[in-house]
Amino acid sequence: MFFFDPTYIVILPALIFSIWASMRVSSTFKQYSKVYTRRGYTAAMACRAVLDSNGLYHVRIEHIQGNLTDHYDPREDVIRLSDSVYNSTSAAAIGVACHEAGHAIQHAERYLPIRIRQAIIPLTNIGSRFGIWIFIIGIILTAWSQQMVLVAYIGLALFSLTAVFQLVTLPTEYNASRRAVNAIVQTGILDKDELECAKKVLSAAALTYVAALAASLTQLLRLFLILGNSKRR
Repeated sequence: MFFFDPTYIVILPALIFSIWASMRVSSTFKQYSKVYTRRGYTAAMACRAVLDSNGLYHVRIEHIQGNLTDHYDPREDVIRLSDSVYNSTSAAAIGVACHEAGHAIQHAERYLPIRIRQAIIPLTNIGSRFGIWIFIIGIILTAWSQQMVLVAYIGLALFSLTAVFQLVTLPTEYNASRRAVNAIVQTGILDKDELECAKKVLSAAALTYVAALAASLTQLLRLFLILGNSKRR
């Protein structure tokens, strides 16, 4: 059956990696959330300092509920920091907040990868929602006519946009972290040992994006294998 075939083994390593990456970022953040900084900056204050040092006085900072739900919303020019970050004076929280400030700086400077990512979001949403279903319909229709394999290819092409999005996201996230580290150094928010703690949190978080790309690529490979098997029938 389609839903119980040996090709699932292709995505197993990526699935394990994704689970490990998620656990690692959670445990690393928890560990360095206990490292309170000497200067007493809250994450929100540090984020504000980074934004202001780059002339982004118009970007607002808001408090939202949740744990590590932090993000920058370019449509409203607002950085939203979660419960575990906003008022925390830990190196972990400051690293996360400054990372989001890094995204705001990217948008202000029209950083190319983030412009590409923003441009393909509508197509990516369509691909992630409908691509797999169009692919399945195409595979089913090949039982009546091999020419219907074209439908499966269309679904595959739509679904592949998810991998393209993850591929563009990866340099965007690494660049935001690099900008965060540079801004922390320039503003003197953290001491050297505290900065190392923040770097470890950002490095752990980056692994989740690597895992997401790996998951997308292995799923794409699995669909190619299924398509190849259906054409040989």
